[in-house]
Amino acid sequence: MAFPMLCDKGYQPPQVAAGGAGDGAAAIPRVRDLISTSAAGHGIIREVISRIMTAAESSSGLIINTFDALEADELAWLRRDLPVPPAASVLYVSFGSLASVSASDLVETAWGIAGSGRPFLWVLRPGLVNDASYSQQLPDGFEAATRGRGVVVSWAPQEDVLAHPSVGGFWTHCGWNSTMEAVCAGVPMLCRPCFGDQMGNARYVEHVWRIGVELNGELERGKVQTAIETLMGGDELRQRAKERRSRAAECVTETGSPSANVDKLVKHIMSLRRD
Repeated sequence: MAFPMLCDKGYQPPQVAAGGAGDGAAAIPRVRDLISTSAAGHGIIREVISRIMTAAESSSGLIINTFDALEADELAWLRRDLPVPPAASVLYVSFGSLASVSASDLVETAWGIAGSGRPFLWVLRPGLVNDASYSQQLPDGFEAATRGRGVVVSWAPQEDVLAHPSVGGFWTHCGWNSTMEAVCAGVPMLCRPCFGDQMGNARYVEHVWRIGVELNGELERGKVQTAIETLMGGDELRQRAKERRSRAAECVTETGSPSANVDKLVKHIMSLRRD
């Protein structure tokens, strides 16, 4: 990471045999301790290191063969100076496998997402729009308005998406499976229930667990944009969602109540078979 600066300051390629950059500081190398380059090979080494750093800065993480007790200061410098990939910044949008929306609601949803300025992943499944004459096309200009910060797909592995650290909010119809998956992943929800138990689920998300907000009434792009900003900018929502995730994780351990209940169920079924 320091190599470009050393080159700019004239320490690379080495101009002296010893002494220089770090005399008197044990943790800082002397010129002779630095990466060895000859004048002839300097350009190649500089290019290689430049490419390594570009790759490191654009990666989601680094695996390093060391440990804190050996290089505590150096690892602290790495954690401080290397950029951290944007966490909890992506809005995930999916309305499940049964819910449907009107063509006008889809348009308002699209422009609300575009106007929010947030990066997003939107699952736009075939058959989502309940208008047979609708061609399932997003409004003209939407792709250009969101290019580089959004992806629209027909399907996504929802549990994997919700578990990704980049996902900071989930716009959902609040079906029970999706609600449970979001709770277990610690992701706050923007609720737009459609029918059945979804209304009650949304009520729990917003008012009982307080890990989301409901988007009710007529759908309008300005209201959508405001709701997205409330969701994605809600630190308290995110903190409570993380707490729910921790409690859920404790429940599904071997000593948790779900495990005990499954054991009881299995024993009961086996006893019926014996009878």
